[in-house]
Amino acid sequence: MTDTDKKIAFILEMEKLKAVLRKTRPVGLARYENTAEHSWQTTLAALLFMPEGLDALRVLKMLLIHDIVEIDAGDVFVYDEVARQQAEAVEREAAERLFGMLPEPLASEFHSLWIEFEERASPEAVYAKALDRVCPVVQNINSNPSSWTDYAITEPQALAKNTEIGNANAELWAVLRSGIENAGLPKG
Repeated sequence: MTDTDKKIAFILEMEKLKAVLRKTRPVGLARYENTAEHSWQTTLAALLFMPEGLDALRVLKMLLIHDIVEIDAGDVFVYDEVARQQAEAVEREAAERLFGMLPEPLASEFHSLWIEFEERASPEAVYAKALDRVCPVVQNINSNPSSWTDYAITEPQALAKNTEIGNANAELWAVLRSGIENAGLPKG
């Protein structure tokens, strides 16, 4: 198989992201979003809020590939800590399989970027991880019913899970924190 054939096969495999449903609704829609939609919107948000001094291309690459493993592992609700821990090994296997479809050096680069993102191993990864939380918060604040309501998420849970946004942009976190506090979620 040529490098071009491998890249096309990888692109075709990525079609499967469109079928992986998440637990967040797009604003104004009753359905849940898919992982491809989330990855695109998160990457756009990262571009909009990108601070000086970060390697923007590295951040954008991380965000475009960060959820590819969901093709094999499925989406795990961010508030389900037990399921998150159980999914780690499956996600690592998925990363090896999926990125292994690519020719070198892309296979190694994408796999390394995925690990860097998961481990928050650089300022770019810390930023990318924080931005991964932004769009679900914006969507939940602006949707009724929200997935927070669907899954009985409390205000303290939403605040604790999303505090990481402050690592990316304190002003953005202040706005989103206020939105969470005014979302009418149960206080505990």
